[in-house]
Amino acid sequence: DVRLVESGGGLVQAGGSLRLSCKTSGFSFDDFIFGWFRQAPGKEREGVSWLSNRDHSSAYRDSVKGRFTISSDFTTNTVYLQMNNLQPEDTAVYYCAIAWSDGVAFRASAYDYWGQGTQVTVSS
Repeated sequence: DVRLVESGGGLVQAGGSLRLSCKTSGFSFDDFIFGWFRQAPGKEREGVSWLSNRDHSSAYRDSVKGRFTISSDFTTNTVYLQMNNLQPEDTAVYYCAIAWSDGVAFRASAYDYWGQGTQVTVSS
């Protein structure tokens, strides 16, 4: 079975850092696209970053560029999202997801499996 388990969320002050982990199993880790999404209360889910484990391409939404870094660990089948200089507007539940198809970018509907989410709260 495909499993995606996020961890690493928590409460942090503005300017602080967190590293989210997405531990995966049940599929070929090096053959998928990984996405990190977030959803704040009352808002739609939005893409934060994606990474292709096929060609190592990646992208970030504009508001997190220079602050967030996505990476893969092929020895542990884990995808990370390093988040630095966190701001209150980054507060949300963060989800990791995987997609088989190329070109999915931040289209949430194109992702095939999702984790359960981890809460990130940034206080001002």
